[in-house]
Amino acid sequence: MRDFLLGYGYFAMYYALAITFVYFLIFGLSIRHTFPLQRGIKYNRVQKLSGSEHVPPVSLLVPAYNEELTIKENVRSLLALNYPEYEVIVVNDGSKDDTAQIMIEEFQLKEIKPFVAKHVKTEKVRGYYHNPEYPNLYFIDKENGGKADSLNAGINLSHYPLISTIDADSLLEKDALTRIARVYMENPEDTVAVGGNVRIVNSCTVEDGIVKNIKFPKKMWPALQNVEYIKAFLGGRIGWSAINGLIIVSGAFGVFQKDKVIAVGGYRGGYPGEDMNIVIKLHRYCLENKIPYRVAFCPDAVCWTQAPDTYRILSSQRMRWGRGNLKNMIEEGIHMIFRPRYKVFGFLTLPYNIIFETLNPYFRLSGLIAMIGYWLLNMADWKTVVVFMLVNFFSCFILSLGALFIEEKAFSRYPKLSDLNKMMLYSLLMFLGYRQVGVLWRFLGHIDFFRNNNSWGTMVRTNFNK
Repeated sequence: MRDFLLGYGYFAMYYALAITFVYFLIFGLSIRHTFPLQRGIKYNRVQKLSGSEHVPPVSLLVPAYNEELTIKENVRSLLALNYPEYEVIVVNDGSKDDTAQIMIEEFQLKEIKPFVAKHVKTEKVRGYYHNPEYPNLYFIDKENGGKADSLNAGINLSHYPLISTIDADSLLEKDALTRIARVYMENPEDTVAVGGNVRIVNSCTVEDGIVKNIKFPKKMWPALQNVEYIKAFLGGRIGWSAINGLIIVSGAFGVFQKDKVIAVGGYRGGYPGEDMNIVIKLHRYCLENKIPYRVAFCPDAVCWTQAPDTYRILSSQRMRWGRGNLKNMIEEGIHMIFRPRYKVFGFLTLPYNIIFETLNPYFRLSGLIAMIGYWLLNMADWKTVVVFMLVNFFSCFILSLGALFIEEKAFSRYPKLSDLNKMMLYSLLMFLGYRQVGVLWRFLGHIDFFRNNNSWGTMVRTNFNK
């Protein structure tokens, strides 16, 4: 037992060193590309682009399930975008509340019989609705089939070569679509997907679908998620995008080449994680067919989303994400890992995700058990343990502070000094319990996966200004 625990101790040490090395590598890439991004944001002509005929038209797909409290604000926000040519396609996925009725009454929609392509198979559509007074708004009412099925129904109706996915509980900034289109236009032939930046709208003031007054969340759970999102998007996705290793374009806001999405069979239903799945399939399709491509990230194209504000809702969301991640790695990732044809994605992105994300709960929990074994067998020098824990803590904390540096240097969305102080405080607090309970949620999500629990879980919407 002593030899086993000693061997496991060395393994745990090398595991921690490896994950820290990768974290700092990706963060270094994020920092390196922040300054060019800052210059690009400062000098790009977003307003000129917003009226240009050269900007590609986009179909915005909005899957909606039980969104009666947020759907009006969301749609009005989308209809007010500064973008020359686009359409909004709201897909009601068999909601049990008044989502469909509110849409039809609010925008005075009438049933139509449009031409609809059959690119991807979906659940039965009950009707298509439109009002000429809102020429770029369409509404689909269909039987429940899940978020992926709703997106596929939107693809079948869409009229433009680019599609964008928007969550119904989210709000786009008025120039967000223009900014993300600018990234696409840098290399339109090769850019198969561009992800936007997702920020927390909780405690902000929203008027007519527009975020007017940005504030740091007042409640604990959204506040922790706020700094978590900043670290993930600014400290992580900028770096992964720089090496074309991005594994996910958030379902809350992203733009895709429609023909490539259709070529890989559309969005996968049955389990959550459809946003990760579609990106993995795009990487695989392009690499296997030797198609030049990139999956980009646009940090200044901002989507504001509601974050869960209770433990129950947040745990349900994170368990769902855990199930989706595990299924994607089993179905897609394991077949691509360490194979030369998949390049950076196969040799860095997928190994990182499998070893340090998917399997992380098992290493963490087994490490805790090992620590108990060290203590019972009098093998643990408490000073060594404390030093190891402090090094791990401060390395993670430095990365969080680095993400805040990127936020303040390049974007500075929070104007108040008090908000910056709060972000620094919660960057510290997130490592004192929040990260640990996150490991538990992911582990419980894996248990749900093996039990074939496909339920979406608990999600309660509130009005944007609550």
